[in-house]
Amino acid sequence: MRGAAAASLFDGLPRVAARAAPAPADFAAIVAAGAPVVLKGLLDRWHALAAGRAGVGQLSAYLKGLDRGAPVPVMEAPARSNGRFAYGPDLREFSFTKRSARLGDALDRIERLIGTENAPFIAVQMLPLASHMPDFMRQNPMPLLPSEVSPRLWIGGAVKTQTHNDRDHNLACVIAGARRFLLFPPEQVANLYVGPLDNPPPLSLVDPEGAPDLARFPRYAEAIAAARVAYLEPGDALFLPRYWWHHVTSLEPWNAMVNYWWGDDATGIERPNDLFLAALLAYKALPEGERAYWWAMFDAHVFGDEAAHIPAPLRGPLGPMSPGRRAALRQQLRLAFLKAP
Repeated sequence: MRGAAAASLFDGLPRVAARAAPAPADFAAIVAAGAPVVLKGLLDRWHALAAGRAGVGQLSAYLKGLDRGAPVPVMEAPARSNGRFAYGPDLREFSFTKRSARLGDALDRIERLIGTENAPFIAVQMLPLASHMPDFMRQNPMPLLPSEVSPRLWIGGAVKTQTHNDRDHNLACVIAGARRFLLFPPEQVANLYVGPLDNPPPLSLVDPEGAPDLARFPRYAEAIAAARVAYLEPGDALFLPRYWWHHVTSLEPWNAMVNYWWGDDATGIERPNDLFLAALLAYKALPEGERAYWWAMFDAHVFGDEAAHIPAPLRGPLGPMSPGRRAALRQQLRLAFLKAP
């Protein structure tokens, strides 16, 4: 499945719903609904968007003018990668290298390589603008989010970021070029053939833009059947709820995006990812019958609400989690973990 065939696959998928930019109160309802949405017109007053629409040179000059001079992370993949930022052959390394450089030098090199045959693929990714370009936030405010949610910059060539997910909500805002997001619901994890958890970020092993090997990855057909796609032009933003899997393709030789991550604010023993790792430790090696018991317990009491037969005052942790109940349960767990060797 290459070239036109791959494009046909994407074009045949359902599109993510689009709507006009909401008011902050309405955005809270969008977040609570838990489905991806494309927001149109959200960035119309951004200086960065105006510079991006004016061309590569204008946006590059705009960003250089805001830069405070600190080194920035630069990723580079060879021409033979076709721009795919993914695992290397051994699943321990990646198909790209990472180094630090001055922002101006990185922008100049990205621009200089546009149209060059057999050029490497270069990108500046996850650049924290609060530390590197604090004036960016003043000139390009995000009315939908609290001021403490800081943006990050992604800029580069025609890069393809392999399917992964985030523990935070994501608001991805395109200011130059175009991007395609291939999205899979969180529950498709088993059909995406995700790589090692201890080599973050865990990536899908399947290349959706090449030739998905359905003999090797047969359940990927189910993932594609559940997928949807979003095409973003300059000025568009995509709200992506946490845990949604996404494969991101920069569709033009010069692309720039700003994103905001927020929501993963649980701490200590209430962090879901840490408790997931604890569950692997506690349940993974149990005999089949015991695993079945705990599966049923989680289904009934963690992901379900099977305590209606117990009088409300006696439901304890199976009832509503009041602040007092949460504090008592945290303390009980702290004492239990303190006893661990």
